[in-house]
Amino acid sequence: MAKPDFSPEQLAALVAAVQKHVDTEYDVKLGRFEAESLIEFMAGTLGALHYNRGLHDAQALFARQVESLGDAIYQLERPVGS
Repeated sequence: MAKPDFSPEQLAALVAAVQKHVDTEYDVKLGRFEAESLIEFMAGTLGALHYNRGLHDAQALFARQVESLGDAIYQLERPVGS
């Protein structure tokens, strides 16, 4: 998987969040490079899973919208006289 493409601001915020979490939960101080390495590992490991889940959710939403559109079109049908 490709290296995550975070903006410098996003990366700085993620580093701070990871450092705080690891310090609070495990009483371990991480430097910037260690936190960035952990972020890169987690993004690479979990990124595809979250991406695929997002695609699945988008596909399900699209299917519901198509079904709703089909129902709306059906409501526009006019009766055919015999």
